[in-house]
Amino acid sequence: MIYETWSAEETEKLGVMLGEQAQPGDLYTLIGDLGVGKTVLTQGIAKGLEITEPICSPTFTIVQIYEEGRLPFYHFDVYRIGDVEEMEEIGYEDYFYGDGLTMIEWANLIEELLPAHYKQITIEKDLEKGFDYRRITIEEVTQ
Repeated sequence: MIYETWSAEETEKLGVMLGEQAQPGDLYTLIGDLGVGKTVLTQGIAKGLEITEPICSPTFTIVQIYEEGRLPFYHFDVYRIGDVEEMEEIGYEDYFYGDGLTMIEWANLIEELLPAHYKQITIEKDLEKGFDYRRITIEEVTQ
């Protein structure tokens, strides 16, 4: 599926829809350059999960855990992971195969750890269509 959004509000609204549709054990990967709107989409997903606390990127902590919504939400940012052993130290399998929704930013850096089935979300800008334009592609991936 390909979605086009023309504002941060529309990107967040798409995230809300994804959060509302999320099922226990779902895993979403999130790919996009810095400043493309990954956090905005993630904030929408959290709203769709009925999480009210502020959502920020876990760049330095690697994972943020939110348990107050209708599903636990495990938000990973693996940009600073040096190697996959660091993920093992965190106990990633408990989250990736748990009963909540797992969201992984920069998942391409840990592809070998991803489960056999997940949703890949790619966000891209196209400045020719406007500063706030985003093309958001959601694909079911089976390895």
